[in-house]
Amino acid sequence: MARPTSRHSRPGRTLLVLLALIFALGGTMLLQKAFTPKLGLDLAGGTTMTLSPVTLNNAAPPDEILDRAVSIIRERVNGRGISDAEVAKSGPNIVISIPGVGQSEALKLVATTAEMRFRQVLASAATQAPQDLATNAPTPAPSASASPTATPKSGKSGKSSQVSTPKPSTSPTGKALSSALTAPTPSASAEAPSASTEAPATQSPQQQSKKGQNAKATPTAAPSAQPSTPTAQDQGINTQGIDPAVLAQFNKLDCTKPENRGQGVQDDPAKQYAACESDGSYKYVLDVAKVVGTDIDSASAGIPQSSVNWAVELNFKSKGADAWAKLTQEAYSAQPPRNQVAVVLDGVVITAPNIQGPIPGGKAQITGNFDQTSATQLADQLKYGALPLKFKRSSIVTVSSTLGQDQLEGGLIAGAIGLALVVVYSMLYYRGLGIVAVLSLVVATILTYTAVVVLGHNANFRLSLPHIIGLVVSIGITADSFIVYFERIRDEMKEGHRTLRSAVEVAWVRARRTILIADAVMFIAAIVLYFLAVGGVAGFAFAMGLTTLIDIVVVFLFTKPFIALLARLKFFAKGHPLSGLDAERMSEAHTSSRPTKPQEA
Repeated sequence: MARPTSRHSRPGRTLLVLLALIFALGGTMLLQKAFTPKLGLDLAGGTTMTLSPVTLNNAAPPDEILDRAVSIIRERVNGRGISDAEVAKSGPNIVISIPGVGQSEALKLVATTAEMRFRQVLASAATQAPQDLATNAPTPAPSASASPTATPKSGKSGKSSQVSTPKPSTSPTGKALSSALTAPTPSASAEAPSASTEAPATQSPQQQSKKGQNAKATPTAAPSAQPSTPTAQDQGINTQGIDPAVLAQFNKLDCTKPENRGQGVQDDPAKQYAACESDGSYKYVLDVAKVVGTDIDSASAGIPQSSVNWAVELNFKSKGADAWAKLTQEAYSAQPPRNQVAVVLDGVVITAPNIQGPIPGGKAQITGNFDQTSATQLADQLKYGALPLKFKRSSIVTVSSTLGQDQLEGGLIAGAIGLALVVVYSMLYYRGLGIVAVLSLVVATILTYTAVVVLGHNANFRLSLPHIIGLVVSIGITADSFIVYFERIRDEMKEGHRTLRSAVEVAWVRARRTILIADAVMFIAAIVLYFLAVGGVAGFAFAMGLTTLIDIVVVFLFTKPFIALLARLKFFAKGHPLSGLDAERMSEAHTSSRPTKPQEA
């Protein structure tokens, strides 16, 4: 027979651990100002979009390519399987339903092909955007391009003059994407201040920093005296090694117009390319792509050590790592602006930083004015790969949530009825112990709600009807756990030679094995469903797995220690008729004078 372990029980400390966990979840909600869970498509509405593939001669794409596109888009919008987004084929089209987002956000999330190229910059020029003209005084001095090699033009991300002034310039402060590409090492971080100390010294608006030029190195004269798109020769740009056709394209390129920035263009990696900055502040002539998106092994968003800003960390495959090291070595050895490497996503330059040294090791960081959303979005696009097809938007509509609200009300009513029946049964059958059952359900409800809110804010977990079904099922899981424990306590008391305090401890040793086995079976079933299913079934499985874990936490950190505390009260220890442990109840099933050896529940 198992040895009583009452001397090792410290219920007060265990309850304090549970209280700390609840406060941690509640504090996270307060810090993130998230007090309500996110809802899925059927409860909160969202956007439904239909994408049609663009192919040569309008021929239907092969099924395997379309299936791959569906898989990539599904990973982008529902990578963890808990956001309630749905992606499905409809003939040659792809239908995407995303909860809780507007049309423009949905387009950014799925319509881009995510073709990434790393290209060395051959030439660059600031565009003459109207807002720049308003904040920068025209400087007609012709000395700006007198010696382009001795006094290089500064462009972006630390393209500072090496002769006239030590003040560097950074990427546009208002950009949502990156401004630096570095090795994720302390040495790279040490270089960062040189690219960030410029902002306090700048007194003009952010467009002033976009130009990133010295006061005496303005590449253009007064706007009234020359066109808005000066040629490369007019700006003193070194055109050696540049394809004349690409140079002509560069001279004609007007990046001040959004339609000219080439978003969604699948540029040929084997050819030079003229491209715009994503915000239109710069235009570039770029060399052939030495490293492409398929060379990336993984991409993740996070806040690096010794930094407070979000960044995207890239890990290259073995072949890509060698190509990346060679590319950064070539750029480091070149003169400005050819010491820059442009990161081109879907035909648009998202950053073109200086390379301040070769970057071996197959790792790099893209840093800049990221927030969590933009960093995660870029990392997901790079991680899940490029779409094998180019798509056009056939239709996009906003989905209402009125139907789901009616179903939600019915589900909540059903859950409330089920919960009430469990409470009534517990109080009638277990009497005083029923209080423990009710409080266990209350604690489980608090933990479930806070966990759902925190997951919604940090992992985009959205409650849909399948999720709510999974949560309602958890009522039965939690009730089953404390019923097993209560019956074990009664079995020990029926033997007639144990006190309540010792019976509580011995019953726990035996009941916890049964509880853990039952929860393990439920959790394994949830894992199998989660990985083998998609859509609503995967959401149901996730909710069921979550509540199974919460059940273990509640039983171990609340139900058992709380009963151990109640066992010290005379009301329960002396077997009061309303305690549920009175002698009459203990003798109901005691039919033999000699008790049998207790078995596992």
